[in-house]
Amino acid sequence: MKTEIINWLREKKDFVSGQELCDHFGVSRTAVWKTINQLKKEGYEIEAVPNRGYRLLDAEDVFGAEEIKSYLTTKWVARSLDFYKETASTNILAKQAAEDGLADGTLIVADMQTAGRGRRGRSWNSPAGTNIYFTLMLRPKLAPGRASMLTIVMAHAVTRAINELTGLSCTIKWPNDVVHNGRKLVGILTEMSAEQDYIHHVVIGVGINVREQVFAPEIADKACCIDREWGRKISRSRLLAQIMNVFEKDYEIFMRDGDLSGLQESYNDMLVNRDRIVCILSSRPDEGGRQAEEFRGTALGIDKEGELLVRREDGSVEKVFAGEVSVRGVYGYV
Repeated sequence: MKTEIINWLREKKDFVSGQELCDHFGVSRTAVWKTINQLKKEGYEIEAVPNRGYRLLDAEDVFGAEEIKSYLTTKWVARSLDFYKETASTNILAKQAAEDGLADGTLIVADMQTAGRGRRGRSWNSPAGTNIYFTLMLRPKLAPGRASMLTIVMAHAVTRAINELTGLSCTIKWPNDVVHNGRKLVGILTEMSAEQDYIHHVVIGVGINVREQVFAPEIADKACCIDREWGRKISRSRLLAQIMNVFEKDYEIFMRDGDLSGLQESYNDMLVNRDRIVCILSSRPDEGGRQAEEFRGTALGIDKEGELLVRREDGSVEKVFAGEVSVRGVYGYV
C-alpha cells in the first residue's frame, strides 16, 4: 500500500485527509497512520496537520523501492524489486539469487556497493547517496551467442531515458558506454550463465554517475555526472524507473526480431562513433598467435548483430566483433 499512497499524495499535490485515504484504500485510520510513519522513516517529507490530513512535500532525494515502484509503468520488468542500502555488488547478488530461482525481470538496486566492478575486473567506485547501481536479471530464450546484444539494448534504453528526462543529448560510445560531451556517465557490465545451447540467466549491471562528486585522478578528465551536466538535481528513483520503462519496450522489440534490427537506426542516431575516425585495438590474435595489428577507419554504425562497421582507408568495410575502440575526441584520443 505504500506505493499507492505515495502516488495518491503526489497526484493530489495538497492535503489529503486521513479519512479520504481510508475510504480510497479500504483500510483503517491506524493502517494509514502506520504506513505514513513507515514512509517518513524511508526519507519522505510528509506534512501532517490536524483536520487537514497529509501532504507530500518533497521526494526528489528519496531513493528506495517504493519510490522507484511509484514511477514504474512496466508490465513485468522490475515488478520484482529488491533494494539494499549496501551490498558488495548487485551483479554478484543477482547471480547468486538467479541460481536460487530469482524471477525473470527482477531488479536488484543498491545505494552503495563495497565491491562494484566494471569491465575486465576494474573496480567501480560506489559511494552511498551519490549514484545509481542496479542489476537486471533476465532469462531470455536465446542462443547464448546472441546474449551480448542485450548490453546494447540496455545502453540504448539508458541513453534514451536520460535524454527524455533531462533534455541532454547523451550519446553512446560503442558498444555500451553512455557519454556526454566526451565524458563517461554510465558503465554497463553483462554476465551470463549458459550451456552450449541454452541460457540459464543473464545479469546486466549498470552504474550511473548522478550527483556532483570528486572523481579519482585517473578518471577525472574522463568522467562526468548527470547533475553537473544538466545543471540541476535529478531524482534517482524516477530515472531508474524510466530506464526500466524504456528497457521493457526495447527488450520486447529485440526478442520479437531476434536481433537489433528494430533498434538499429535509433542506436546509430545516438552513436558518438558514427562518421568519426576510430582506432581499433583488436583483442583477437592472428593465425600465428600474434596480436592483430591495430587499424584506423571511419565508423559507419552498427549492423543488426551489434557489430561496428568500420570503413578502412582502402574503402573496404570491416565488422568489428570485439576489442577496445578509441574514438577521436573521446577518452583522450586525438
